[in-house]
Amino acid sequence: MMRSVQVWGTTLALLGAAILPSGRADAAERGMPQLHIPDFMPQLFWLVIWFVILYLLMSKLGLPRIEAAMEARRKRREDDLARAAQLKSDAETASAAYQKALAEARAQAQATIKATADRMAAEAAARQRSLAATLGQQIEEAERRIVASKEEALAEIRNVAVDVGRAVVEKLTGSVPDPARMMAAVDRSLNGQAR
Repeated sequence: MMRSVQVWGTTLALLGAAILPSGRADAAERGMPQLHIPDFMPQLFWLVIWFVILYLLMSKLGLPRIEAAMEARRKRREDDLARAAQLKSDAETASAAYQKALAEARAQAQATIKATADRMAAEAAARQRSLAATLGQQIEEAERRIVASKEEALAEIRNVAVDVGRAVVEKLTGSVPDPARMMAAVDRSLNGQAR
């Protein structure tokens, strides 16, 4: 390797001595070296040599690295978008399960009310008052169950929405959002939907 450097150094020194002007007086007569017509061919020769060397270096070393970095960034972005879509799908599935549970609870409550009303109509007036009190208790319990299941489902959706929001903001911005601000934003959104 050292020998190769010495050979190149000697070659460049010889070429420089052949190309460069021999003295100051000669240089003053010639004017600007770039505009001296006999020096055009060596300048063009070295321009071509360095262009080919730089082209080969860029095409073999620089551009493949840049392409690999761009491909990695594109793949990471696509993975982040796919994960966000999956999280959105999970949130929609949780919301659908909540709606289904709420509808079933309402249907069950309505069925209980209808059965109780049919029994009350068939019985005597004295039992009717007693059953009316029992029915009132059952309705309150059913409403409490509905409210409890609704609050439980809203709490689950709130937690899922906070987690999904945090993950989306973190993936899009690269920074972890403030949990209090994220919960406040989800609460505002859920309160807006409840109206």
